[in-house]
Amino acid sequence: MKTKRALPSPTSLLLHLLITPLFLCEANTVSMPPSESETLFTIMDSMSSDQQWRRSHPNPCAPGSSWPGIECKTGPDRLPHVSRLDFGSAPNPSCKSSASFPHLIFSLPFLQSVFFFNCFTHLPTTIIFPIKLLTNSSLQQLSLRSNPSLSGQIPPLISSLTSLQILTLSQNKLTGAIPPVLFSLKNLLHLDLSYNKLTGTIPLQLGSLNSLLGLDLSYNSLTGLIPHTISQLGTLQKLDLSSNALSGAIPQGLEKLRSLSFIALSNNRLRGAFPKGISKLESLQYFIMDNNPMHAPLPVELGLLPKLQEIQLENSGYSGVIPESYTRLMNLSSLSLANNKLTGEIPSGFDSLPHVFHLNLSRNSLIGVVPFDSSFLRRLGKNLDLSGNRGLCLNPEDEFSVVKTGVGVCGRNVTSGPSPKISQASTSRCCYGSCFLSNALFQVVLFLGLRHHR
Repeated sequence: MKTKRALPSPTSLLLHLLITPLFLCEANTVSMPPSESETLFTIMDSMSSDQQWRRSHPNPCAPGSSWPGIECKTGPDRLPHVSRLDFGSAPNPSCKSSASFPHLIFSLPFLQSVFFFNCFTHLPTTIIFPIKLLTNSSLQQLSLRSNPSLSGQIPPLISSLTSLQILTLSQNKLTGAIPPVLFSLKNLLHLDLSYNKLTGTIPLQLGSLNSLLGLDLSYNSLTGLIPHTISQLGTLQKLDLSSNALSGAIPQGLEKLRSLSFIALSNNRLRGAFPKGISKLESLQYFIMDNNPMHAPLPVELGLLPKLQEIQLENSGYSGVIPESYTRLMNLSSLSLANNKLTGEIPSGFDSLPHVFHLNLSRNSLIGVVPFDSSFLRRLGKNLDLSGNRGLCLNPEDEFSVVKTGVGVCGRNVTSGPSPKISQASTSRCCYGSCFLSNALFQVVLFLGLRHHR
């Protein structure tokens, strides 16, 4: 006689239904390939001692992993792979004092972005590549910034990172010339090599980067001319070559950079006239070019750029008058023309520009009555500097502004030198009081002289 099998109770059936998916989930959890995880752990062990990475995160890309500074993506093989690593800035892993550049990052086949900020601070280290290079690197962004112990030259093998779009090697101690092969990276959008000790000239091959949006080579020791091939960077929006030892004139082809919004060329040895077509840079917002021996008139064409917000042309030997066209820059917020050889009167109209908050015309040879109304003087306050112009004077009605602007009152003896001659147009505008006083004194002197001769 067959015995009947007892049916499972409803409670046990429910437990079975709840527990089984958990086991299935655990069984189906996929890990990155062992060789890749071993490479990752080797990198982490050499860079950071924040945790025991192998023990704390045996499966770094597992769902819910708390590993800081890491991102993973599923590859074509349906396995998770490391796609991003960040070091140095919280909450990312900090770098230990013995850290050196981990060349194995170039062996992670799916790595797209890697950042090292203030990591290499004690032991000298250089950028090196593994002996066996990946044939198709996925790396799109490489950033090494503020690493005082990172020195040596930029390795030409960096050109093997053919997918690279953003290369930042700023605020390190890199030396030597910029390798021309660097400009074979056709996908580059941003290149920042600023604040290093790079020498030599800017390679002509620069013009090959026809997708480049931002170029920053500032604060190095680069010499020679700005290459004419820069005119081929038709998509360029930001150009910073300041604080080098570049010489010669600004290339004539600069006007072809119609997308350019920011130019910084300060602290070089540039000289000569501006390119004639500079008025075509209709997207330009910032033009910063202090401390160059230009010894030329101010470019009238800058006043034709409708989006221009800031002009800095201090200490560069500019001569002649301030172009009247500058008073029509309706978006202008800051104008610095200090310590040049400018002459003539200040053109009227600056006080009608709605966004101006900083104006420095000090240490020139400007003359005449300051053509600013009281409300403009009050609005700018200490941000207005007209000192060092012996021929300038203020309307007596604006006497309260003498200290703020560094300019005396018309018709009075001031320490900055003799008062300027005031034209009839100027007196009709604001200087009747001072002129009346001068005429009265003249009549007294004439009367006393006549009495003496009698």
